[in-house]
Amino acid sequence: MEAASLLRSLLFIPLAGVLLIGLLPGRRMALVRGIALATTSASLGYVIWLYSQFDPNFAGVQFYQSHTWNPRLGSAFVLAIDGISLIMLLLASLLGLVAVLASSGIRQRVKAYYMLLLIAQGLMLGVFLARDWSMFYAFWQLSLIPLFFLIRHWGGADRHRAAFNFALYPLAGSLFILLALLMLYDMVPGQTVFEMTLMRESGRELPESMQIWLFLCFLVGFGVTMAIFPLHGWAPLAQTGAAGPVAILLAGVVFKMGTYGLIRAASMLPEAMAALQGPLSVLALAGLIYGAVLAWNQRTFKAMIAYASVSSMALALLGLTTLNNAGITGAVLQLVAHGLVVGALFLLAEWLEGHGRGRPGVDEAALMRAMPRFAVVTVLALFTAIGLPGTAGFIALLHVLIGGFQAWGGWIALLSLTLLISASYVLRSVGRLLAPPPASRAGSLPDLTLTGLATAVALIGASLLIGLYPTPLLELMGSSVRRLAQLFA
Repeated sequence: MEAASLLRSLLFIPLAGVLLIGLLPGRRMALVRGIALATTSASLGYVIWLYSQFDPNFAGVQFYQSHTWNPRLGSAFVLAIDGISLIMLLLASLLGLVAVLASSGIRQRVKAYYMLLLIAQGLMLGVFLARDWSMFYAFWQLSLIPLFFLIRHWGGADRHRAAFNFALYPLAGSLFILLALLMLYDMVPGQTVFEMTLMRESGRELPESMQIWLFLCFLVGFGVTMAIFPLHGWAPLAQTGAAGPVAILLAGVVFKMGTYGLIRAASMLPEAMAALQGPLSVLALAGLIYGAVLAWNQRTFKAMIAYASVSSMALALLGLTTLNNAGITGAVLQLVAHGLVVGALFLLAEWLEGHGRGRPGVDEAALMRAMPRFAVVTVLALFTAIGLPGTAGFIALLHVLIGGFQAWGGWIALLSLTLLISASYVLRSVGRLLAPPPASRAGSLPDLTLTGLATAVALIGASLLIGLYPTPLLELMGSSVRRLAQLFA
């Protein structure tokens, strides 16, 4: 296969799955689910194959493909990847497969559900593949549409409000992104295309004051989708109101789209990023503490995960604001670590909602005795979430701490307050699972299925594998991260 068509083929895989499902009668639920499972498995397999063909020692983009779309507007169909975008592709394709595996409980409008799920995955993959800002923006906006309907029609009791907030907040944020892109296009003399590499070179030539205004627009737009404090209002509601598989995509992939976009904006406007380093680091620390405190204050498993995600994304922002190699590496690693563990946690939360709630007298303590597989895996996932040594979260946290110490010295010790709060609510949740329940509450409940068990264990195992042997992932992103960090040196 020609290098130019490698990435385009990845976009066709989800599209092929959508077309196949569209041709099937709606009553063939098992076959519809099987095609969705095969499609997401093929996407993951293809991205793994791309990884085997990728040269991690080359800092530039690879598998470059360009086709002029609209010469008058300067837009083009440009696909390419570097080490950072390839990591995001691996994460997005893996969580797309996990979302399908977690969707066995869907019984209504099954055909439409899986078609929307595959459309969402294909568009989110397009966000990480695009190397033209107009194309990036198109994929970004279009990916929100199937996710809106997935929340609206297959969510929980509060799905209508969750879908409305999901539509309102990211849409408003995306207008700031569009405004920044149009301003940048207009400010640079001779700018005729939206290709990322060319706009990056043009953006760096702008005066610092102009860069700051443009970056603030990007920060608002990407910050909403990234769910950073105080732009996070939609995120906990959308995660708790959506079905578990959709929540996996929201926290595991959509949040990462915001961080990824902010990384691209920082490389285009490095002087602005450097000038705003102090305020952004304070914002990140505030988000870390805020998310951790609210997560500690929640009484439902899903809500706790949702607010813990706000804190986790603030840690990624903190790593990015260090503007050095160690911190940026930690930020990207945090995206991976959070994506893996939040996938496992929302999968388990969906099972808890489906089998624990609505039964009189059933609580977390009763589930330890009635559902031992669920309880044991949940304990493992919770300990993985706080970044214990030997997990991907620990490697990410260690790099952020090193990068933070290089940037701010002893002030980075404030991060330890967040770690203590996170440990407290995790230990409280574990204590509830391990506490012996009253005999009257230990009802007979179905335990986690073998498929759910295998999926959750695989995600936790991937986090442990990265924690114990992070070298392949560090090598994959190393050249791209160093190139980015050099802009701020």
